[in-house]
Amino acid sequence: HINYVNHNFSTKFSLRVICNMNVSGDKTFVSNYLLYLLAASSELASEQFHQQIRDKGLRVPEWRVLACLVDNDNMMITHLARLSLMEQSRMTRIADQMTQSGLLERCEDSNDKRRVRVRLTNKGRKIAIDLVGQARVHEKKLLSTLKDTDASHIKHALQALLQTLDENTNELPPVLKREA
Repeated sequence: HINYVNHNFSTKFSLRVICNMNVSGDKTFVSNYLLYLLAASSELASEQFHQQIRDKGLRVPEWRVLACLVDNDNMMITHLARLSLMEQSRMTRIADQMTQSGLLERCEDSNDKRRVRVRLTNKGRKIAIDLVGQARVHEKKLLSTLKDTDASHIKHALQALLQTLDENTNELPPVLKREA
């Protein structure tokens, strides 16, 4: 029996219960609800990798920033916040801390001096490349637990879902829209 501990909420989940919910023919709402399945899968899979992040002395939001910038450096804070799943004010605080730690540097936007962009320092890029390599290994192990057909379709299905949801964001009430 394996317990999963969510450090944000100090909640224990029984991995066996979550993983076997639908296998045992469970027809409850939660065991078949897409949003629950996505959240639970993300929570469990992420926690496995997030421990590696913490072992490197980083916090999860810092990892998200590094991962977002490794292939798309020199990004505006607003875009980086959306991509890293953070509110802009929180993203600004994280960027400030990462700048002080020598992982990021701020630079002016060449087209608009009022805009601030951030990019990885050499130290930040080295850490980001190392962690992205570890993330790819973790992802490969995770996907290897699925049937080949499931593993090949899961990313495409999630990317299509994200694209559809993003396109439909304009149809949401203003209070539910994310800052662009």
